[in-house]
Amino acid sequence: MAEAHQAVGFQFTVRPDGVDLKLSQEVIKNIYLSGVTAWKKRAIQFKNGVLAGVYPASPSSWLIVVIAMMSSLYIHVDPSLGMIDAIKENLPHRGYMSVQTRAVLSAILFATGLWLFLIYLLRYTLKALLSYHGWIFESHGKMSTSTKVWLSLVKMFSGRRPLLYSFQASLPRLPVPSVDDTIHRYLESVRPLLDTEQYRQMEVLANEFNESMATRLQRYLILKSWWATNYVSDWWEEYIYLRGRTPIMVNSNFYIMDLLYVTPTHRQAARAGNVVHAMLQYRRKLERGEHAPLRALGTVPMCSTQMERMFNTTRIPGIETDIVQHLTDRKHLVVYHKGRFFHLWLYTGGRHLLPSELETQFQRILNDTSEPQPGELKLAALTAGNRVPWARARIKYFSQGVNKVSLDAIESAAFFLTLDDEPQGYDPAKTNSLDSYAKSLLHGKCYDRWFDKSFTLISYPNGKMGVNAEHSWADAPIVGHMWEYVLATDCFHLGYTEEGHCKGDVNKGLPHPTRLQWQIPEECQSIIETSYLSAKQIADDVDFHGYLFNDFGKGMIKKCRTSPDAFIQLALQLAQFRDQRVFCLTYESSMTRMFRDGRTETVRSCTSEAVAFVRAMEDAGATTAQRLALFRKAADKHQNMYRLAMTGSGIDRHLFCLYLVSKYLGVDSPFLKKVLSEPWKLSTSQTPQQQLNLVDINKFPKYVGAGGGFGPVADDGYGVSYIIVGENLITFHISSKFSSPDTDSYRFGQHIQKAMLDIQALYKPENDKKTVEKHVPLENGKKHI
Repeated sequence: MAEAHQAVGFQFTVRPDGVDLKLSQEVIKNIYLSGVTAWKKRAIQFKNGVLAGVYPASPSSWLIVVIAMMSSLYIHVDPSLGMIDAIKENLPHRGYMSVQTRAVLSAILFATGLWLFLIYLLRYTLKALLSYHGWIFESHGKMSTSTKVWLSLVKMFSGRRPLLYSFQASLPRLPVPSVDDTIHRYLESVRPLLDTEQYRQMEVLANEFNESMATRLQRYLILKSWWATNYVSDWWEEYIYLRGRTPIMVNSNFYIMDLLYVTPTHRQAARAGNVVHAMLQYRRKLERGEHAPLRALGTVPMCSTQMERMFNTTRIPGIETDIVQHLTDRKHLVVYHKGRFFHLWLYTGGRHLLPSELETQFQRILNDTSEPQPGELKLAALTAGNRVPWARARIKYFSQGVNKVSLDAIESAAFFLTLDDEPQGYDPAKTNSLDSYAKSLLHGKCYDRWFDKSFTLISYPNGKMGVNAEHSWADAPIVGHMWEYVLATDCFHLGYTEEGHCKGDVNKGLPHPTRLQWQIPEECQSIIETSYLSAKQIADDVDFHGYLFNDFGKGMIKKCRTSPDAFIQLALQLAQFRDQRVFCLTYESSMTRMFRDGRTETVRSCTSEAVAFVRAMEDAGATTAQRLALFRKAADKHQNMYRLAMTGSGIDRHLFCLYLVSKYLGVDSPFLKKVLSEPWKLSTSQTPQQQLNLVDINKFPKYVGAGGGFGPVADDGYGVSYIIVGENLITFHISSKFSSPDTDSYRFGQHIQKAMLDIQALYKPENDKKTVEKHVPLENGKKHI
């Protein structure tokens, strides 16, 4: 076979007169090119590291300062106020240097010190400016004079052409709120959910906590905030994600869908080739720090720390806690297809494989008819089941021999790719096509995704794609950033031939992908089957409903002078009450990435103002004017809560950290224990769109994504992800559990639709009749399957 000959780098024969050594010129050439590429990569990383390290200054500014100091030597003006002379007199080995040499060296040293001082001054000035958050509390479309001045100063101190990590050292630390403020906001958030007696008891617990141990716990948190870059994020990752021993499939991992209306090609191998190549391009820019940092208002920078672990990252199971393993410079991919694992090199001759070359490799895997080895088919179910059995099996059966080599290949891969064998995707002609697509991405068959990888890329036979992402290393906007880049690159830069193949010449001389080898004993196969059955029970219980709301979108909501997010959140509160006839604790995720190493904070959306609005909507005697006034008041309250969460004045992360400190100190707080045990029966999140603005969706309205979603958080509650797409579309991803007699995702989706239309009708009373006629009657209490 040609591939076998190419795999041999050299041959030698031992003869009486010596050794006859024959080297393969092709292999030597590849080794040389790989070395050149590696050194080039290191040089670019070093250069960009220097640029980010001295930002907002530049290396050329050092030369300017040095020239200015050197010039002072000749015009007999001393801007250093005698410091250059002092340095000159204290130089070591000055007896071996001429007077001129000492003067020049002293000027250079002083200039360097002055330059470094100016860099730190600029950074701390920018950090002080970024600590101001008054701008975020101003009304949309209105900007005060002080904010305009502040924005101009931020732009002035931000420099030009920043790299991805240029602003990291200038981002402020997440502030620790005062205990009094947090307790006050907490009591305010639970007031609409408790009766008078329950609220009085909660007040007593809160006051006892505040008077007894709160001050002591707060001191430790303040100390940590001074020492660590973020007082929340490391504990949040460890205790919320890594210490969880339940399955991460459905319970933690989330998914992101492909383009909604467009499929660039229906050839599975070709689509996977373009997408994987686009991911490699993204990774190269990420490793070099060449992506532009995200900035609010186009000026205020966001933290980029989470992006560092996007590739070459795996969650490693442990008995008590997992760890996140991040490697560098991984050059291979592991592909799963019909129960077989394949190792695929992503580089040849020191460069990425081209899309056409990747298509060839993926097609070879699709054409492979070999059978899975014993235990190989459902091996990935170990990552879908409980963490402790997986950790023990990993130690016992995968710590040596071929099993260790193959597992290392998976865990060290750039990412994991599944070539699925069942078509998925949104099809308006098929009922529940979005539901099936979401469930496939969320859990699949429970053994065809490696749920521990930072993300699994999923390719379907009809050309559709999707992503299943592990949650501990980053939040959804980070994966969404990468996915937007990949889809735009795939469709608008790489493209396809008329036949649907990747562009470029076909290289059939590449070594074939190789099968990973396994020796899995029957005892391990039994553990795999147990994990599979456990995961399948979870997957089968997921009741999912996805739908597209296109009656109106962000464009209409903004004309009503209301925040689109507040509008949707109040619609969710109205839908929740109509569905359950009670109000519940509601979780909405907000980002805190304006701070160093920031992740998320909770917005408690079920406020007293929201409750008053919902009750008015259900009160036949309330007028439209009364309902509209209550809606605006509730929307303003929600916006204020959201802004407080974004600026470090949230409730739940602070209480979570206080609880952890109490556990470390061995003290018991009934108040904190009560707070941390409250169930979130409605968990919501908005997936951001157009973070990069690479595609003009007004010009290309069909090139929009459907967003993504997650599994239900509570056994008897709902998980709702929504995506505001352009001006006229909102997509909803709703999950619950079939095992709960109180929930029905389809029913809840219809409640959301009616709530959205009912709120819109407040602004157009004359359309009330049309709105009611347009609504489809609810199917009460009937599960959809």
